[in-house]
Amino acid sequence: MLYYYSALFVPRVAAVAEVKSLGGGYFFANDFYPVWLTSRELLRARRDPYTPEMTREIQLGLYGRPLDPHRQGDPADQRAFVHPAFTDLVFWPAAELSFPMARIVVVASLGILTIAGIFLWLRALDWNLSWRWIGVSLLLILSSYPALEALFVGQIGLLVIFLLAATVAALHKERLLLAGICLALSMMKPQLVALVTLYLLVWASQHWVRGKRFVYGFFLTLASLVSTSLIVLPHWISSWVHGILVYRDYTRPPLVSEVITRPLGPQFCGPATFILTTASLVIALILIRKNRRAPIQSFEFWFTFTVLLALSVITILPGQAVYDHLVLVPAIFLLIRDRHRFLSSGRVSQLLFTIGAAALFWPWIAALGLTLLSCFAPKIPSSAAVLSLPLRTTASLPFAVLALLFCAWRVTSQQHSRPA
Repeated sequence: MLYYYSALFVPRVAAVAEVKSLGGGYFFANDFYPVWLTSRELLRARRDPYTPEMTREIQLGLYGRPLDPHRQGDPADQRAFVHPAFTDLVFWPAAELSFPMARIVVVASLGILTIAGIFLWLRALDWNLSWRWIGVSLLLILSSYPALEALFVGQIGLLVIFLLAATVAALHKERLLLAGICLALSMMKPQLVALVTLYLLVWASQHWVRGKRFVYGFFLTLASLVSTSLIVLPHWISSWVHGILVYRDYTRPPLVSEVITRPLGPQFCGPATFILTTASLVIALILIRKNRRAPIQSFEFWFTFTVLLALSVITILPGQAVYDHLVLVPAIFLLIRDRHRFLSSGRVSQLLFTIGAAALFWPWIAALGLTLLSCFAPKIPSSAAVLSLPLRTTASLPFAVLALLFCAWRVTSQQHSRPA
């Protein structure tokens, strides 16, 4: 998989960028560059990171020239800075370094945090794997396409996912103040954590005697981040909201639209997407209310937590945010941990589990085939259709995970309802 990504996939992407005259800037860690540049300019000159002028400077650094919306072949993504302003404050130490040095430090740190996050998910799930299977899990996750993509572009979503893992691990150890602080810091990508944040706050309110420390830690930390940002940049909230609204216009739609409703045609795609998204949010609110008192170690808590993450990937995140699919790791861990109970419930569950496993492991299988093919017929893997084979299940995997979670919930509910 590493060979496929670094020796076949990335060179092809770079070659296409060169043809379109977009290869004159930073390619490695290009997602981190807007954070680095805006942090540098905000702290040194108090420049607003959300202005069109700053967006043009970001484009110059990434492509060697500003993007032209009327030029055929230019990407629709304007690469504007769309994170809350306190993201720049969090990364201010990196802004003191040159970008070539900062990106190495940040990408290496994100890799370490990803590994640490895997251990935190396992600890929070109370899943005592042997070191052999921990090694296998690390190898597979770090060599997955979402992880390789996230590390190559320097995606700060890896930090957010680590903070989310640290939040539930701290909750598991009854360190609720620390959990609230970690969750507040994860608001650097609020679209990724919004639903689970709502659930955890509701959950804490139902366990108020000890949960109040979680609520205090969350709101005090978030208030400190927001107020400090307002001191540095008084009007950042309105600028950020405007940037988010514009961002939704030029990025790819969520997976619910790309995978399910787009085949219906332009006439029905919009209404169908709205209906499915609304239904998903209603389901999320029902689950939050139903399992608001679930113990942290219970299946009900983890089912709700992982379903909310899967729904966020499908209905809220833009379609190109494949790197954020690593937030599905706890859901996959939960399904594999409870596979014996799941597989013994009938042929339908076994079939769904097999389909989900095939979607999960297909990228490594296809990458192996392309690697062998490149040794004997080097020109064949260069075609776009063949080169994209390992990525064919990327968009469908979140739906498979969501379906398996609900199937696991049905099986668990049936087993609990049986008389002893």
